[in-house]
Amino acid sequence: MTLIGSGLSILMFHSFVWVILFTVAYATLTDVYCLRTMKESLEDPLNYLVPWNFSNSIEGFICNFTGVECWHPDENRVLNIRLSNMGLKGQFPRGIENCTTLTGLDLSGNHLYGSIPSNISRMLSFVTSLDLSSNNFSGVIPPSLANCSYLNVLKLDHNRLTGNIPLQLGLLVRIKTFNISNNLLSGQVPIFYNATYFSSECYANNSGLCGVPPNACQGPHQGHHPPDVRIIAGAAVGAVTIAAFVAVTIAAFVMAAKGKTRTFKFNKEPKASTLVYSAKEGD
Repeated sequence: MTLIGSGLSILMFHSFVWVILFTVAYATLTDVYCLRTMKESLEDPLNYLVPWNFSNSIEGFICNFTGVECWHPDENRVLNIRLSNMGLKGQFPRGIENCTTLTGLDLSGNHLYGSIPSNISRMLSFVTSLDLSSNNFSGVIPPSLANCSYLNVLKLDHNRLTGNIPLQLGLLVRIKTFNISNNLLSGQVPIFYNATYFSSECYANNSGLCGVPPNACQGPHQGHHPPDVRIIAGAAVGAVTIAAFVAVTIAAFVMAAKGKTRTFKFNKEPKASTLVYSAKEGD
């Protein structure tokens, strides 16, 4: 039995090592492909990306590329891509989704145009800093940005973005820097629930915005909050109330079975119910 157990342990250890090696190899291959597709999709009139030579196969070779930072200098895993003020032209490089461990993307000060991808949160799952400022991006701000839950920095200023600012962005609890000034945006600005206050300069030169002092919102925008927050809060409070009721009921049955039946009585309505009602009233 000892020999069999030892053999199984060795087999499991080898399998684990192979899985790790395959995962790392796959990740590094996708990161190389990520940068290759980025270079192919962008016009580079000033030749900043010419040094991006993919004929090399040494592990970590992409870490020497202009604007590329790796997690480790000897490993093809991209940490940050910083390509600001390089005169790059084209649309948002969708191949970026293959940099699966990317945490920072700076494409500011270029000539990029078109819309910001609606699935950007899936493309940049772990991004903490996103700077697309001073380009020519148009269309709406994707609501899915609210799913980039690690975001500390979001800069979309000096573009041609239109429509409303997704109020769901207020759910970005880690956000510290936020700028959407100098666009064509309208409607209410989001309320950030991490209590971070952003000055009016962060929203400047968007003539249709309200909720930024001294421009209070009027009419349908007044007092409006993201529906997602109300739903989440209501569901959570409701779940707690139901759980408490179920626990009390089970306890009563158990004690009744032991011949120690006791009467349970609520002196007043649970506070959770009041919270749910208040949340609905604020709609």
